[in-house]
Parts: sequence; C-alpha cells; structure tokens
Amino acid sequence: MRGFADPKENILHLGLRDGNRVADLGAGSGHYALAAAAIVGHDGKVYAIDLQEDILTRLKNEAEHRKLRNVDIIWSDFEKAGGTKLRDNTIDAVILSNTLFQLSKKESAIAEIKRILKPGGKLLVIDWAGAYGGMGPAPHHVVPERTAEELFINGGFHKVKSVRGGPHHYSLLFTCP
Repeated sequence: MRGFADPKENILHLGLRDGNRVADLGAGSGHYALAAAAIVGHDGKVYAIDLQEDILTRLKNEAEHRKLRNVDIIWSDFEKAGGTKLRDNTIDAVILSNTLFQLSKKESAIAEIKRILKPGGKLLVIDWAGAYGGMGPAPHHVVPERTAEELFINGGFHKVKSVRGGPHHYSLLFTCP
C-alpha cells in the first residue's frame, strides 16, 4: 500500500485485544475492518459501516474468504443521529480512516461516534495531510490535522496523541470521556 497508511500498523495505537467491539466508519474497501477483525478474535466484533452498498458486498465476500466471521456489514449513513444502527456506549474503539474529508455533517458524525463509544473508548482518526497532486482529495476538501483535532475536542473527546499515519496521512488518537 505504497503511499497509503498501513492499517495493521495504525490500529496498533488502539491497543485492541480479544473480545473488543470495533466500528470502522466509512469502511470502504475494509482494510482497517479486516485488520481489526484479525486482532479481536472470535469473541470480538467489527462493524464495517459505509454508504456504498457495492463496496460493503465486496468487503463481506473478502471477510468470508478469510474466514473472518466476526465482521458485520452495516449499510448506513453515520452522519445522522442513530445512523450507525448501534446501541449507545457499546463500542470499545472506532476507526475513521480517509473519511473525515468526505463528511458534509462532521459535527453530526462526531456526535454519533461519541454516542456509540463506551466511556474510555478510543477513536483513531486517519486522514489525508494534503492533496498530493491528485492522489489525495481535492485541496479544498483536505481537513488539516489541527482542524480535525479541534473538531473532535469540541465534540467532547480527549486527545491522547498524534502519530504519523503514513507518508501522506496524519493520525490522531482520542478517548471518549
């Protein structure tokens, strides 16, 4: 995945363990969901949530091919209240990778993340640090790291640390109070 963030390396910052429940919001092709599913084991669960039904179908097929029976596919819009279709305070960790720049209702999505996370739950935000000549989002869609940090802090999260998310990405780790 040259030029892109490495899901296996990035999710190590979440400290996932067997039995954890993880939501991958804007799961897309599912690289993060699949990496998390391998860590949380048979007793854990990964919810891959996206608006693109065709991509979720491919992700479901890939999870089945890898014999990962702990991945649930949810076709939904998490930019609205209750959009994840998950219960309050039930998720140990949320992954939001290459998704923040695409959200039109960022504050609503952040509120939904806070609603589903358990107190002390972790949130990993990975997003593009720039446009990189068309490899990333259009320059006017890039959400700078500082802006992302402010959005989540204003949404009630506590910042734990910033780490390099890859050659073209930043990564922020937050906890839910």
